[in-house]
Amino acid sequence: MAGSDGGTPCTPGEFESKYYEHNGVRLPPFCRGKMEEIANFPVRRGDVWIVTYPKSGTSLLQEVVYLVSQGADPDEIGVMNIEEQLPVLEYPQPGLDIIKELTSPRLIKSHLPYRFLPTDLHNGESKVIYMARNPKDLVVSYYQFHRSLRTMSYRGTFQDFCRRFMNEKLGYGSWFEHVQEFWEHRMDSNVLFLKYEDMHKDLPGVVQLLAHFLGVTFDKAQMEAMVEHCHQLVDQCYNTDALPIGRGRIGLWKDIFTVAMNEKFDAIFKQKMGKSDLTFDFSV
Repeated sequence: MAGSDGGTPCTPGEFESKYYEHNGVRLPPFCRGKMEEIANFPVRRGDVWIVTYPKSGTSLLQEVVYLVSQGADPDEIGVMNIEEQLPVLEYPQPGLDIIKELTSPRLIKSHLPYRFLPTDLHNGESKVIYMARNPKDLVVSYYQFHRSLRTMSYRGTFQDFCRRFMNEKLGYGSWFEHVQEFWEHRMDSNVLFLKYEDMHKDLPGVVQLLAHFLGVTFDKAQMEAMVEHCHQLVDQCYNTDALPIGRGRIGLWKDIFTVAMNEKFDAIFKQKMGKSDLTFDFSV
């Protein structure tokens, strides 16, 4: 994505006008006019879909999935443009027409809520890997990301941005609804629900889950080598020097949340997630 070296920083009011609303959900403006085509997008049985709310560890997950599914080497990923290998369904580039023509097996990403994904996915036509992240870390990363984007260059305070997040006023709609929709489908045979923090706490377990879900078989030595390869990717992501502001680090929120903000966030989280048995470990 573009850096922060150009464009005029936008005020919260200008920031507000950049969204497009579809069926009550705020989406990026490039989604306008294509939601019906996305709903009817032809899904293939061999497809693997990676779906996340933005800043949930998508880049790390796509690399791990690519490694496990393709048996690739981390050095290979380092020299290739993996974004070209895993296009985002709703992004302007490369576009829906190009994605339709990609050879199988296709690896496709999206940040769209479950309800807006292609109908064929709802019918179990291909595998979907969803990853959720501790929302406190996510909102910090999302804020820093918006400040770095030339097209957004958000210049409001973090408190304002966090309030938008809690009030479900950011692109791709409510995080609370996004994760709960997928959590409700976690038992579907074509859905694998993961948590970003588990990459840190139990990477071997995550790799084994992915391999089983994707139908990939490794012997013990191959599995150990694959886990070691994935560890390299995870270390790069969690290393605060690997990203401009350590956006992939766990516990990021502790550096910026005030006590009052944390109490407010906890209250909103309890209110919006109270009926769900989906939990996150905020102590990591």
